[in-house]
Amino acid sequence: MRPTAIRPRPDQIAELTRGLHLPLPEVSSVHLEIIAEGLIRAFSGICLEAQATVASGSEAEVTALMVSRLNAMIEYEPLWGQLVLCVARGQESLSFDGSHLEKRPDLSIILSNQNRGFPLIAEAKIIDAATSKTEVLYCDNGIRRFVEGEYAWGNREAFMIAYVRDGSSISGKLVPFLSNAMTKAPPDYCIEELPVTIGAGEADMAISRHERPFTYLNSSALADGPGPISVWHLWLA
Repeated sequence: MRPTAIRPRPDQIAELTRGLHLPLPEVSSVHLEIIAEGLIRAFSGICLEAQATVASGSEAEVTALMVSRLNAMIEYEPLWGQLVLCVARGQESLSFDGSHLEKRPDLSIILSNQNRGFPLIAEAKIIDAATSKTEVLYCDNGIRRFVEGEYAWGNREAFMIAYVRDGSSISGKLVPFLSNAMTKAPPDYCIEELPVTIGAGEADMAISRHERPFTYLNSSALADGPGPISVWHLWLA
């Protein structure tokens, strides 16, 4: 069987975006904060009940636990249940031009008030220097996927989740790394704004902003380009 050719597929994009104008409207900061708080609660819960897996399991194992807990929360947390229809792991999606038909972001959070073809995307990565899982991998295999239109290309926001095992922090690791990347010409990861800390709780959380250089395929439903994306970083330990 011959492999599928990597090529733009305007018919796929036209069908996916039928009746839509992209990029979609912003998700309100209030709703994004509720989602961040839900992710924190879910992680705290699985830490209590599956400590060994959270401490030493693979990213896929930890994320699978997260998805199960987040979906269970729909049934017993009224506010979460009103906002979130379901959460999927590895749900297939298209890249921005249809070249890839089977992109699989780690978490697809389907919101009750947003188009189901464009869920809120969260990528998850382990941060553990002892196993060479550092901020470099986090950015190369995480942030870059949003910048290049692999994930969340119809949205204006996305999440990056870190399962931190070595005591790293956003201010100690991610900000210095992105600050250095920003000095390059052009800035690596298309950084417009470095991570800014948000929230007053114990969670390590920040927002960065990144330009996206790709353009949408020609369609009356789409603007010329997606504009920048806000990435909410949530480092959980």
